[in-house]
Amino acid sequence: MKLIEKTLKSNIIYEGKVITVNCDDVILPNDNIAKREIVHHRGGVAVLAIEDGHAYMIRQFRYAYRKELLEIPAGKLEKGEEPYSAALRELEEEVGLKASKLISLGQIYPTVGYCDEIIYLYLALDFTKSQASLDEDEFLNAFKMKLEDLYQMISDNKISDAKTIISLLKYKGGDYDDKKANK
Repeated sequence: MKLIEKTLKSNIIYEGKVITVNCDDVILPNDNIAKREIVHHRGGVAVLAIEDGHAYMIRQFRYAYRKELLEIPAGKLEKGEEPYSAALRELEEEVGLKASKLISLGQIYPTVGYCDEIIYLYLALDFTKSQASLDEDEFLNAFKMKLEDLYQMISDNKISDAKTIISLLKYKGGDYDDKKANK
């Protein structure tokens, strides 16, 4: 059986600044008709910046969850913006770090059941201090934490943000020049 759903009709039910929501009629692989509610999002980037066994982290209030979360620097793609450029921009805006090069850690689909957002993950190992410049509606605290403490926090379920967990674990399992130098 082919696992494909074909769109019969697509209806925009909400169009906002960050997302668009559709309610589509689809034909299922068994020829039945169903509805699919989809949140369309331009996507985002996240940057794991590592220095001397520490990662630059941010603590930010996330309204959807009504609490502060611990995360790596991240942000949404602007219209027409390339992920690599967005990652450089977000790292400098949020943490005040200007990276000379980013290494791709891949991409993730954070909510596959109803959202088409893609988050592009990057690693920054070489950067210089710059000036943070947050958006006028953005409030966060940036700081460094030991990698070993972050890995323990993941094990203890004290970090819930998917992009942060995935980036840290990809880094831990990867083979990067700075890790060889720090052994």
